[in-house]
Amino acid sequence: MKFLVFFDLKPETVAAAMQRPSDRAAVVGKLCEAVGGRLESYYWMFGEHDGFVIADLPDSAAAAAVSLAVTGSGAFSRLETHELIPADRIQGVLDRARTGQAAYAPPGA
Repeated sequence: MKFLVFFDLKPETVAAAMQRPSDRAAVVGKLCEAVGGRLESYYWMFGEHDGFVIADLPDSAAAAAVSLAVTGSGAFSRLETHELIPADRIQGVLDRARTGQAAYAPPGA
């Protein structure tokens, strides 16, 4: 399973990174490997978030463990994790919704 994680750093984390640079992709890669996964990509960026990671992890429990470990470090102001669904699996998801397997009645219906 692939997960996209947007991250926002605390100002003091950015200041520490400027004072003591380190290979953060290597650190994140080791964290992913520790739960049986691998780091696919790690980017910093401009915009709403400071950066993002794409990780290939065995399951959502592994993604939750990584998220909790990173959040618990106190270095981030925000972490947002999303499971990525490959394009070749979308039809199956749409079929399940269409056939009533995921039936939903809106309020008042």
